[in-house]
Amino acid sequence: MRRVEHVMGLPVSLRVDDEGVPHAVADGVFAWLREVDRRFSPFRADSEVCRLDRGELGADDVSADLAEVLGLCEEYRSATGGAFDARLPGRGPLDPSAVVKGWAVQRAAELLTAAGARRFCLNAGGDVVVAGGPWRVGIRHPERADRVCAVLEVTEGAVATSGRYERGDHILDGRTGRPATGLLSLTVLAPTLTEADATATAAFALGAEGVAWAAARPGCEVFAVDAGRRVVRSAGVPVAGVG
Repeated sequence: MRRVEHVMGLPVSLRVDDEGVPHAVADGVFAWLREVDRRFSPFRADSEVCRLDRGELGADDVSADLAEVLGLCEEYRSATGGAFDARLPGRGPLDPSAVVKGWAVQRAAELLTAAGARRFCLNAGGDVVVAGGPWRVGIRHPERADRVCAVLEVTEGAVATSGRYERGDHILDGRTGRPATGLLSLTVLAPTLTEADATATAAFALGAEGVAWAAARPGCEVFAVDAGRRVVRSAGVPVAGVG
């Protein structure tokens, strides 16, 4: 089974290698991701996130899903001393996107598992969840779009990368409100994409100190390129090749 759709502002590709998994499962995966985009996008005026931000919903009125997302945002805000923040002081509306994508795609992966898929790769804009490997996952070079700087061999779990890449200095340090410095890219390997994606973004917001912070998180391994173009990685990173 193969499918690619543009959802949540990015390309999402699904590959399932198991025989007998119904194609309706893929329908469910992409329907869920579209639902998340409708409900949690900070760019849709009628989304639950925007309605909460405008005061149309009280804290007790939000859905269990949004409450979970906001809880994760608070967990990472506290763990980073405010470097990661879904609402930067004095800078615009509530935006939990840094947690939502990984959380939503992990939920989608769980839909696949529940339907009997045992070998699959779900890739959301370069952040991936895999099962039944080994799978080879490339880490894009932070300065060369046509190259990878490393290839990881992953059997089960998730890989997420934060960096400047296409969007430039879009990750801000919540403590200062200014673009995060100290790193060109940071990749996290974790058991779930919820953890990998949020940890990668939070660590990038921390700057150079974020490498050690992320590596100390339970179950996380880190591969980073700092502002001096030096590669830093934790001992358990399953590197299969270096670009």
